[in-house]
Amino acid sequence: MLFTSTRNNNITVPFSVAVKSCIPEDGGVFVPSASSIEDLRRWIYYIDETTPFSSIAGTLTSAFIQDEFSPIICEKIATSAFPFEPVVKQLDEHLFCMELFHGYTGCHRDFGVSYLCSYLETTSELNGGETLFVEYTNGELGALLSKVLKGKKHIKALLVYKKGTVRGLKEEDYVWNGGNIYPVEMEGSEKEIKNAIREIFADRDFVKAHNLSLANTTNIGRLLAQVFYFPYAFAQVKHKVDGDIFYALDAGNYSTLVAGLYSWRFALPLNGFYLPSTSALFMNLAEDPVVMDSVVDFDKRQSVNPVDPANLERLESFFGKHNSMLRTFVTPVSVSERDREKAAKELFIKYGVFAEQGTASAYATIQQNRGTVYSDDDNYILISQKHPSLSIDYCRHVIGEVPEMPDNIRESLRPVELGRPVITSADELKKIIKLIW
Repeated sequence: MLFTSTRNNNITVPFSVAVKSCIPEDGGVFVPSASSIEDLRRWIYYIDETTPFSSIAGTLTSAFIQDEFSPIICEKIATSAFPFEPVVKQLDEHLFCMELFHGYTGCHRDFGVSYLCSYLETTSELNGGETLFVEYTNGELGALLSKVLKGKKHIKALLVYKKGTVRGLKEEDYVWNGGNIYPVEMEGSEKEIKNAIREIFADRDFVKAHNLSLANTTNIGRLLAQVFYFPYAFAQVKHKVDGDIFYALDAGNYSTLVAGLYSWRFALPLNGFYLPSTSALFMNLAEDPVVMDSVVDFDKRQSVNPVDPANLERLESFFGKHNSMLRTFVTPVSVSERDREKAAKELFIKYGVFAEQGTASAYATIQQNRGTVYSDDDNYILISQKHPSLSIDYCRHVIGEVPEMPDNIRESLRPVELGRPVITSADELKKIIKLIW
């Protein structure tokens, strides 16, 4: 499979280049080239509920990489990345829930980051090379990378925190103790810290010289790992349902929605997505979905901000000028706080399911479209992206009970005192980058 830019279809690069370089030079983001996507229809109908998640991931990795690495290497990447898998539960005759929080830190992010690191480490072992992630984090990503990078020889991460927000790290994780994480606290607001990181990535020569990359969904390698969710869910339910299949999910940064659409392009049977509307993606008075950014043409926009993934631009690129296709597949639904609380209560009372805010919002889109969704043989897969114990206060307030927090999640939230100097600028970050390897 080849990859191109949202801003320039004349750019075509293989998977390895798209992942390693992370950001095309034209200011857009990498997306699969429509002309090079394989039709996996026969494979998709072959898989079933006995097919392991890692096997699905390995097959799709072969489709992404094609001739760059052998199927054996692709299988190794997937097997190493996924000692865990989603859990798909049937709630009633037409409703299923896919839980994506059974990884290292209780968040769907675990899948994408683990896959990206497995890919980079495995291919670096074969071809040489090193990668240094430079990321802003509120703590969750750092706790995850401390697990994923353990024992890796070709990947390190410079993680930038607001003062007092370091969590889930151990002494052995630190670069100065032989680990792969270099945590640093920085003065300023989240916006100011992200701008400092953006300034670093704007220096293309510096990025290339120091093998810098991103572990967020700006990196197509992390985003495409989320494609694996959808054929796995289909395999789990295909013999249990007849009729159409819809997905309900929280908006987030739209990476899961975009990944689902890529799954459809691979020939996965699905009929559409319901998600809460936001100021960025909503339904207008004519009941057409609108991407707010689309009022400005790609060639008139600033370069994407690598620290804040531009998945809405990927969504625009996917549909191009075909708004009728956007209307067919994507339905943004207005969800109020009252709607969300009602949804959380119903999930718990009817199905015994604890729901954090995102899952409750996604289920609210089902409640508001029940007549359409549950007509005849239609079926719905609710995507739950975070463990409910990450929102204990919300569950206590809305439901009156709280879910149990697994030990791995509790450990990822443990506050850490670094006891090292706080930095203030992008220049200081650059000095640290030069020292890490």
